[in-house]
Amino acid sequence: MSANVSENKTRWASAYPDLGTGPIPVEPCISPSFFDAEMEKVFRKTWLKVARVEELPKPGDFKVKKLAFAHTSIILMRGKDGEIRSFHNVCSHRGNKVIVESGDETFGSSKAAVVTCRFHGWVYDAKGDLVSVPEEEKFHACFNRHENGLTAVRTDVWAGFVFINLDAEGTQSLADFLGGMGVHLGDYPYEQMPRCYSYYTDLECNWKVAHDAFAEAYHVATIHAGSFPNVFSSGLENVQLFGPHRTTAVCLSMNGEQKPVAKLANDITGASLVTNRGASMLPPSVNPERRPDFSFELSVLFPNLLLHVSEGIWFTHQFWPLSHNRTRWEGRYYLPQPKTNSEVWAQEFSQVLQRNAWLEDTATMEDTQAALESGAKKVMHLQDDEILIRHGYHAIEEYMAAE
Repeated sequence: MSANVSENKTRWASAYPDLGTGPIPVEPCISPSFFDAEMEKVFRKTWLKVARVEELPKPGDFKVKKLAFAHTSIILMRGKDGEIRSFHNVCSHRGNKVIVESGDETFGSSKAAVVTCRFHGWVYDAKGDLVSVPEEEKFHACFNRHENGLTAVRTDVWAGFVFINLDAEGTQSLADFLGGMGVHLGDYPYEQMPRCYSYYTDLECNWKVAHDAFAEAYHVATIHAGSFPNVFSSGLENVQLFGPHRTTAVCLSMNGEQKPVAKLANDITGASLVTNRGASMLPPSVNPERRPDFSFELSVLFPNLLLHVSEGIWFTHQFWPLSHNRTRWEGRYYLPQPKTNSEVWAQEFSQVLQRNAWLEDTATMEDTQAALESGAKKVMHLQDDEILIRHGYHAIEEYMAAE
């Protein structure tokens, strides 16, 4: 079976008629006021992936994640009971940061499973309780140590991914939020591929502009003509929509010839997507037909996480809004732990090839933003296989219209 585009050139529009076929307005990508409303109604209300459980393996391990859009940073900490909890990084005394960040993500560990504010030495445990206050007797009667713990953030774990929700009044569980997407990808063995290659950069573009560049295969023949020549089909397969989330299969063209070094690396480890994949790791709902041209599943967990799974490889893209025209992109590529020097070499080669492709992707984003901000175009026209992008704007519209 090949991955040629169906003779029905509007198959996804026919499958999902509620999404329409009209152009998409540019305003959500360039408007500061839209951005402000979007942060309140989308990013402050939904579940956001902020870590993997492997990043916090032991009691007392912590991670601090900056969230610029919410003007806060979040402490994630594993307690002595094994639970991972999250808190705003704000001391209850005079508002100092409890942990001073060393970057966008800061890691540390405490054998006692506590964190201490450097300003006046207030100590909090992994449950967020205030357990020690120097010279506590000098505080007035209105002060109650037991009422002045860290401000908790709703936290839950799915398939080893740690999510938070900044909406303290919200009641929707993570399982209900993920819905069918959680079932679709929940049984993939993420933990079997712990070797992570991580990249990030700040881009002068709206987060949706960055996101959309990875959410279709239409660009592969042009942008990736050097790194992946004639490798992938531009057509999508097995598109499924799960509430605000979406997923599809990206397939090989079956016409491409690997370069000799790439073929050697793949023969050793299969660490690159540019080869036929197996299916032993895939949940039954991923590539259900077991197509021989299947390369990877491209899934979007609303609002800002792209999760891709394949045989022996999985990777993510995440897009953190910094302003209406600035975004932090994070890319992570996961592989099994190599067992030989040959496998180390093959993995290094494959991830460099993938890195180069990501550089090709990110190279378009700032130009797109600058051109959109010129005002010369008011709408964007999408073809049928850009259905994930169309659905993304539809999901945002629903959140923006909600009470």
